[in-house]
Amino acid sequence: MKPRVLTVAGSDSGGGAGIQADLKTMLALGVHGMSVVTAVTAQNSLGVQGAWELPAEAVRAQYRSVVDDIGVQAVKTGMLASAELVETVAELIGDTDVPTVVDPVGISKHGDSLLADSALDAVRTKLLPVATVATPNLDEVTQLTGVRVDSEGRLREAAAAVLAYGPRWVLIKGGHLPGDAVDLLTDGSEEHWLRAPRHDNRHTHGTGCTLASAIASQLAKGESVPEAVTAAKAYVTGAIAAGFALGGGIGPVDHGWRFRG
Repeated sequence: MKPRVLTVAGSDSGGGAGIQADLKTMLALGVHGMSVVTAVTAQNSLGVQGAWELPAEAVRAQYRSVVDDIGVQAVKTGMLASAELVETVAELIGDTDVPTVVDPVGISKHGDSLLADSALDAVRTKLLPVATVATPNLDEVTQLTGVRVDSEGRLREAAAAVLAYGPRWVLIKGGHLPGDAVDLLTDGSEEHWLRAPRHDNRHTHGTGCTLASAIASQLAKGESVPEAVTAAKAYVTGAIAAGFALGGGIGPVDHGWRFRG
């Protein structure tokens, strides 16, 4: 049986991010992807025009339906817009003994807020403590901790601030810094610096969702956290390089880039 990975995230109607990006990534990496939809967005290459969260009972029912029958080897979380949803999902994950990748989605690629201010404390106190790996970008680090990273030298400070909330590992994504795309993976004792060339391509919608889903997919295959993150970084770097125009704004990364002849 293929490894099974569950994404708990919002739907992107434009297909570039959210559960659509997650499921494409899982397919590309050879695992069986399953989904719990937490919110529906009206979204395209220009931004998010609307978002409607699902009731907590609908999220709980989807999760239990999948996990209790099919089973799961890893879980990835994305958009959880409210404190109630964050708390519900954290409770569900806490009762599921598998690796969990928490992508603390706060702001979309276009700058649209996807997390209520009232939910931030629940992310800090409920969700991050059950994460195997947390994958905040620099804007999300600032949202969660107040630490502003303006240079590679401050990535350690950011990592320490996020680790203080309890995840086993944190991957601070430095893609918003100038120069090479450098990320820091650490558990507070081990450090792994991951570097990749920066591609001159503005079509990067879905990078955060794709990276977190790729990490979860590799963890479901039995890889260690450093192995999974290294493989996921290589996958998303190729997907960014192959990103393509779609609509009138920022296009998506290409999840199927490895299949191109």
